[in-house]
Amino acid sequence: MLAPKSFRATGETTVHEAGSVLQRRGTVLTHVLHLDSGKVAVGLADQGTMAHEHGTMAHAMGSLDAPFWLNAGCAILHQRAVVDIVATTRVEVLRVPVANFEAGLKSLPTAAFDLLRDVALAHRHQAELAVSRLGKDAEARCAEWLLRHAEPAASQPGALAVFLRERKRQIAAQLGIAPETFSRVLRQLRERSLISGSGRVLNLIDPGGLKALAGT
Repeated sequence: MLAPKSFRATGETTVHEAGSVLQRRGTVLTHVLHLDSGKVAVGLADQGTMAHEHGTMAHAMGSLDAPFWLNAGCAILHQRAVVDIVATTRVEVLRVPVANFEAGLKSLPTAAFDLLRDVALAHRHQAELAVSRLGKDAEARCAEWLLRHAEPAASQPGALAVFLRERKRQIAAQLGIAPETFSRVLRQLRERSLISGSGRVLNLIDPGGLKALAGT
């Protein structure tokens, strides 16, 4: 069972005032957080206000009201936090150690866990896309997209390629940019010898350079 009451004995309830930073993006999870009361904002916090556990949102993606599991998806997928979470009111939070939360997951039927994992994965992809749109320029978004969709290339062992199975207009819409901008960025990446090829297949010549450009 994933009901919060199932974890009360192994977790701790903490109280935080408005402006408290509950999660920083990019950090390794140590606790899974359940919002028992109050309201939080999720998104990209102003890094200048993140000191001393206090922050404000520079780019808000939305708000969440209690009761709500705030970062359970990260624990289910064994991945780092993807967004900042800042309290907008006084909140009560149940903090469950990741190991205890994972032990609770093992009690689920296999079909239920598989469904939960799929939902968590879809939610994370949407969150990553939103974060990319808010915090990265067009080049960084495109580089990130190319890396995410890379597949082994048949032409050379160890090489990576991206097969464009959608129209460029559709891909550009996913990235939140104009089709002309997407085409321009691909041309610039070719000129910088980060990718090669045209048409439906793009070869990733320098994955490390693309990672640096994407900020990953």
